[in-house]
Amino acid sequence: MPRYVVFGQPVGHSRSPAIHRAFAAQCGLALRYDRCEVAPAAFAEVARDFFARGGAGANVTLPHKAAALALADVADPAARRAGVANVLTPVAGGLHAHNTDGAGLVRDLHERQRLTLEGRRALLLGAGGAARGVAWNLLDAGLAELLVVNRTERAAAELVARLEDPRAAAAPWSALAEAAPFDLVIHATAAGVLGQPLALPSGLVAAGGLAYDLSYGSAAAPFLAWAARAGVAACDGLGMLVEQAAEAFAIWHGVRPATDPVYAMLRASMPVAASLA
Repeated sequence: MPRYVVFGQPVGHSRSPAIHRAFAAQCGLALRYDRCEVAPAAFAEVARDFFARGGAGANVTLPHKAAALALADVADPAARRAGVANVLTPVAGGLHAHNTDGAGLVRDLHERQRLTLEGRRALLLGAGGAARGVAWNLLDAGLAELLVVNRTERAAAELVARLEDPRAAAAPWSALAEAAPFDLVIHATAAGVLGQPLALPSGLVAAGGLAYDLSYGSAAAPFLAWAARAGVAACDGLGMLVEQAAEAFAIWHGVRPATDPVYAMLRASMPVAASLA
């Protein structure tokens, strides 16, 4: 039976096994999918051993996404430009790294949240691996403007420089109120995961706009609470999680499963459903 795994630390929360098992059942496939908690210092060795023993594919979550890209022998354009990977696949001569996060986010925004990105103003809060994993896809989807804001201003400026797109700009956190409003506000910082306070002005989201947290579950709670206080529509990243998993499933099995039934199954079990994998 083909073996798949999700690597992370922590990883006990991950819904990836349930998602991929549901996809496999839907498509009439048999597979084994497990969690593997591994410390950063041991990730490369453990991942190589998994594939050496016949592993068919791996999802990668925090804090190993940059290490996953470094481990690979070849990478798709999305992983190369983001500098992080969330999927590893064995190929002749080594490992192929992929990044499906951005594609998953855009698909969830378009098809589940019914938000057209073309011509919109978007704010990206954060400039780390999560933000890098989605920034290019947002621009590719037709945004008119993408403002990147991070507590460390240098990181935001570096991401914008890598984007090499005149529609992207960086700004200090203190300029948020002045730059508002935005049609889409995406929260990609680790504040929720780390339990840190989230200080945001109330007028960030334009009328009819959306606040979106890339996390799901408890890590998304502070941002969703801010959105509720601000009186704006908001959602967590559960839909993105399912959509990026479907992209990985298609890479491994050559068929893209239906995501709505799996999303509904997960949402029923976690009404405010986080981590990034």
